[in-house]
Formats: sequence, C-alpha cells, structure tokens
Amino acid sequence: MKFLRLFLVLSTTVIAQTNYPKDYFRLPLDVPVQLSGNFGELRPNHFHTGFDFKTLQREGLDVHAVADGYVSRIKMSPYGNGKAIYITHPNGYTSVYCHLQNANAEIKDYIYKAYYKEEAYEIELFLKPHELPVRKGQVIAFSGNTGSSQGPHLHFEFRDSKTEKIINPLLFGFDSAIKDTKKPVVSALYVYPVEDDVIINQSKRPLLLSLSLQKDGTYIATSVKANGKIGFGITAADYDNVSYNKNGVYKVQTYLNGSASFGYQLDTYSFDEMRYINALIDYPKYRQNSQRVQKLFMKTPYPLSIIKADQDNGVVDVLPNLASVYRIEVSDFFGNTTVITVPVNYDLTNPIVKREQKHSEYFVKAAKDNIFSKENFTVDIPAGTFYDDFEMDFDVKGKTLYMSDESIPVQSNFTITIEDDSYTEAEKEKMYIADIDSRGRAGYNYTWIKGNKFSAKVRSLGRYRLYSDTTAPSIAITASIEGKWISSQKTVQLRISDSGSGIKSYNGYLNGKWVLFEYDYKTGKITHDFSNGNVAEGANELKVVVEDKVGNTKTFETRFFRSQQ
Repeated sequence: MKFLRLFLVLSTTVIAQTNYPKDYFRLPLDVPVQLSGNFGELRPNHFHTGFDFKTLQREGLDVHAVADGYVSRIKMSPYGNGKAIYITHPNGYTSVYCHLQNANAEIKDYIYKAYYKEEAYEIELFLKPHELPVRKGQVIAFSGNTGSSQGPHLHFEFRDSKTEKIINPLLFGFDSAIKDTKKPVVSALYVYPVEDDVIINQSKRPLLLSLSLQKDGTYIATSVKANGKIGFGITAADYDNVSYNKNGVYKVQTYLNGSASFGYQLDTYSFDEMRYINALIDYPKYRQNSQRVQKLFMKTPYPLSIIKADQDNGVVDVLPNLASVYRIEVSDFFGNTTVITVPVNYDLTNPIVKREQKHSEYFVKAAKDNIFSKENFTVDIPAGTFYDDFEMDFDVKGKTLYMSDESIPVQSNFTITIEDDSYTEAEKEKMYIADIDSRGRAGYNYTWIKGNKFSAKVRSLGRYRLYSDTTAPSIAITASIEGKWISSQKTVQLRISDSGSGIKSYNGYLNGKWVLFEYDYKTGKITHDFSNGNVAEGANELKVVVEDKVGNTKTFETRFFRSQQ
C-alpha cells in the first residue's frame, strides 16, 4: 500500500516537471478552434484521449501535418477512430488524426495498394521513415465522420512516441488558440458513507448536498454531520468562451483542514489505465441515470497515475470533538477555479434513512481468485477483476445464468463456462455464450468449445445463456442495377446486417476479382467506388459474400453494364 501511494505521488511529480515544446506544432485545421470534446473528458470506460475539433458541421476540411515527420502508422476501421493517420515527429512525439474522410492523393494511393494486397477494408499498416515523409503544414487528409464518430469532427491526439502515453494538447501551446475566462461548473456535490455503520445527516446512504454562492464567488455546502469514515464526490464540467458545449475539467484538488487530501490533474496517462475511470466515478449512479460523479476518495486504492492522494486516500475520518473544514478546488487549464467549502462535524444521531441491505451466499473478494458454480454453469473470476469486495447475486433459472447486475464495474475479463451434452457437433458450431440485455436481445461473445463445455471471456455482470444462430446475414442493394447500364453512376451500395451473432466479414468480387467495399456500420452500408478502375467495358458481374461470426454466409449476385467512354 505504501509503495502504491509513493508511486502515485512520484508519477504526478514527474508529470508536472516535464517541459513540452510550446511553439513547435501548428494547429491541424485552419478554421477557428472550437472543441466538442477536450482531453481527459469522462467517456464510457475511458478518458478522452485528445481534442475533438469542430469542423463547421461538415466534412472535407483540409487536415494539416502539425510538424515535420513521417506517416508511421495508418489504421482503417469501420469502428473506433475510423480512418486514422499517425505522424511521428523527430522531437519524440507522435500526432494522431482520426475519423478522416480520406487521405491526400499520395497517402490514399498507398492505402489503396494495401487494401488490394490484403483484400480487406479493415487494415493496420506500420511504415518506415522514408516511405511517406511529410512537412509541417502539408495537407495530409480531409476531415470526416468515419468510425464511431457521432458527427463530423477531427479527433486529434499527441502521444509520446516511445511510451505511447497520451498527452494533453494544451501542454504544447494549443492553449493560445482558445479563450477561456469561465470557471468550471460544479452541478452536484455528494457525500458518501465509506463504512456500513457510518451515519451522515441521519442517513446511511449517499447524500446530495446543497451549495450556497458567497459574495467572493466561492460556495459553501450544507454542513455535514457524521460519525466515522466518509468521502465526497462531484459532478463537474468546464466551458470555454467559444465552444458552447460542456467539456471535462482539468484539475481537481481537495484539502482537509488545509492539507492536500486527494486530487488529479489531466496532463498525461496510458491506455492501460483507461478503464480505471469506472473506479473513479460512482459507477452504479452512472449506470442508473448516466450521471458521472467523480469520487474524491478511494475506498480501495487503484493504480490510476493521475491521482495524488494522502495516506487516507482522500477518506475523511470524522472523530468526536473535532470539527473539520473540507475544501474542493476545481480548475481548468487557464487557472479559472471554483472553490467549495464543506463544514464537517461529528454527530451520532440515529439514522432516518437506512442503507439498503443485500445478502448473498456468494461473496466476491476482489483481491483473490473466485470460482462459483451452480448446476451446469461455472464462473472463474481472477483476482483484480473487480475494484471492491461485494455480495454477488448468483443464480441459474431455466437455462440462464444471473449474476448481480451491470451497476457493478468490471476491470478485466472473467470466464463463464457452460457444460451441456445435448447438442450435436454440427449444432455446436452455430452456438455461443450470449449476454442478454434488458430487452431480451442476445449479444455475441467469442466462445471456444472443448467437448461438451462452452467457454467465453466476458467483461460485465448480467444474464448469460447459450444461444444458437442458424440464420444467415441479409444483403440488399440500395438501388437495383440488375441488367442496367450505369455508366454515370459513381458508386454502388448495399445494405448488410445480421440479427444473430453479428457480421464477421464481407467481400465483394467484380468479374471474379476482389474489390474494395468500405463499410459504415452506423448506416449498415457497404460502398464500392467505380473510380478505382476495376469495372470492365460492357457487361460486369458483381458478387458480395457476407459471413457472420458463427460461419453462416449469404451471397448476393447481380449483373450490370457500364461504358468507360
């Protein structure tokens, strides 16, 4: 425990001492800076890894290399970052450009050669320094809306080229392009009982505290009267002068009687620690109403490098005959700060609101391996899968496994095994362990089969059962071209979907040769562009084959005519 606290303190000190170049990089866009997302913003299962630059609500804006360097990595995917380009710079940093519509002519040609070499749209390429060098200010691509983007924008990142750690773009001088004179807004302050017997303002449950604005611009919270160990949490957001939407806060620091208690500053972190966001926030509340309350204490310490905590990990121990003052400072990068003071006093008044009691014979110890079995289900939970110990609801009804609910966060994978000898070998090939959501929909989990045992690694609690998918995917062309002359048509589109295990692969063939179809999973459409020259003069045969994750396939074929004159 002492080593962990020392690591957190030292890592924060090293971060603060790093000097980043302020004038080396230019902005990636020419339009005025407006952000739809900033560095460290709280997102599902991760902290946001960069800036989301607004692109005037449209696609196709020039995207510039922020400095000299070379294209070191290219990743094309229907999901996540979509079309992404990575540029490694000679000063030790890498810039990343995501959700692109397309690359410039030279880079696009390189990508298209790789598409046809790999015969796949989803590719990842690693390049050498001499292959695609770029100059500062060169147009490398055009902004878009590919991957998991929910609207046109450019997602941009800085990374350390050696460690792959993500770094706040504001540290590289990008702050000079943003005007921000607004203080962060704390919309909610909660106080939590850390132990079962703690009473806070006559309640054994977390409480929302009222805030009163003072003449000096600070806030005073409702006085807290408690006994024993408590912790606090906030819901907070930041606004700049021009972006007109809320973003994440940069820094939070708390003090107990003037001494630093718990804090974090969003300068840099690694991808490996992203999921600890679920330990930082009040995860049950987030699952219940989508509110992200940032907890200002750790009941059980976790290795998130941005956190700097005292020996009590931010927990306040309310003792008799000792009045305390708890202060919260929430700041943005520009120094605008919101201050909240909370008076804390000892009190032993009996509770009016009692803690919800939950008892189960299945108790999960977070720091140890756990194995639970019932009927034909076995669940193997490695140490470190969960953040805290808890009593788990564990039951089998019919052929479905029930495990607590999704309000308990899961850090890493655990294994579910179902033993069932009632299926033939042919039937087993179409089966998988499915997670069942609140609407009764089955979600696919990769399942391996050994004899009569089906096993899958999963990352959430809930309902699970064996599921069979014998239905092939569906394919439909958006506008029929059968037997038609389509000489002026630039593209052909088909809509693909699968109601069971989901789409694993799709492949298009024009006159017997593989051709590129780009997949947009948000619309369910695949698109082939005729401009790459694979179409023949006169008659053409098009075939598309779609396969789902358990091997069911569907083939679509059509014949059309085209003139190249």
